[in-house]
Amino acid sequence: MSIWRFADAIEDVPADSRISLGEGDTPLIRSRQIGPAAGLKNLYFKLEMANPCGSFKDRFAAAAISHMIAAGQTECIATSSGNTGAALAAYCAAAGIRCRIAIVETAPFGKVKQMLAYGADIFRVNGFGLDADITSNAFAALQKLGSQPGRALQISGYVFSPKGMSGCQTVSHELAEQLPDGIDHVFCPAGGGGLCVGAARGFHTLVSRGVLERSPAVEVVQPEGNNTIAGPLAEGQPQAQPITCTSKISGLQVASVVDGDLAIEECRPTGGTGHLVTDEFIWEVQKRLAREEGIFSEPAGAVALAGALSAARAGRVDPDATIVCLVTGSGFKDEASLDRMIADVDCPMIDVGQLQEEAEVSGES
Repeated sequence: MSIWRFADAIEDVPADSRISLGEGDTPLIRSRQIGPAAGLKNLYFKLEMANPCGSFKDRFAAAAISHMIAAGQTECIATSSGNTGAALAAYCAAAGIRCRIAIVETAPFGKVKQMLAYGADIFRVNGFGLDADITSNAFAALQKLGSQPGRALQISGYVFSPKGMSGCQTVSHELAEQLPDGIDHVFCPAGGGGLCVGAARGFHTLVSRGVLERSPAVEVVQPEGNNTIAGPLAEGQPQAQPITCTSKISGLQVASVVDGDLAIEECRPTGGTGHLVTDEFIWEVQKRLAREEGIFSEPAGAVALAGALSAARAGRVDPDATIVCLVTGSGFKDEASLDRMIADVDCPMIDVGQLQEEAEVSGES
């Protein structure tokens, strides 16, 4: 298990510099409940939370840190809303590289604790990830820090770290193996848009090599409160737009464009479009994934499915189409969302006598 079995799909790095924690080769599961209930006969979930650090960002970190090893760099400067930082911190620890991370103001504490556990030096930046100007200024400062000798800036976006982001293209190669009869749509959540770009580029490579006859439509899904890419893509606009983020979905709070222009450029030719969903619907779908499919996702990981269900309701996808939703991160990543998910249930304390009484009644019946 490693993305390096698709080394020819990743920016070239010498074999002796490649690092791996067993990322990639994540499961593809057919929907048992949610798809049939929505009239979708061939709905699948790609479980990216099965990566070693709990999200798809391990694909990025494995490639990014391998390139740092090859270049002899010893300090990683990074920014993160959570999952990128956790992945980079883990791979830096494995490589013996120092890791310093500027995290967005709203990063969930579960993800912060994971970064700290791997030994990263982290700090929050006020307004980062919420305000477009502050976010752009923070990126500029981090670029300056990362340009110093022995350092590399690692941000999970093609416009900043194209070599690392090439690792995300491996998800398309795995899907082509897992569904050899073809895929019609791949729904991707988008914050900065890098995963959408990676999926589209991966499929483009497979088409150019003759492995696939055509690319699936790569569908971009965002919360309504972070409409940098999905709206412009759906409206036929050529570029993404900076916004003031109002969404509460951690990991997708990216107020600036980042890879938005690239996402529009890469996804539109596949036949994909943009989809906007409310935070409330995302939280509802997160709960449904757990209770109807047994899939424990963070809210951002439920966004792709929320987009697919919204598209199905609007008649924008064929009920017979083969559809894949990327479930990008583990439920353990966001403790607040777990509290919201289980707010309607409790774990009562009972004594053994009550348990014995229930057992007796059950036996009599």
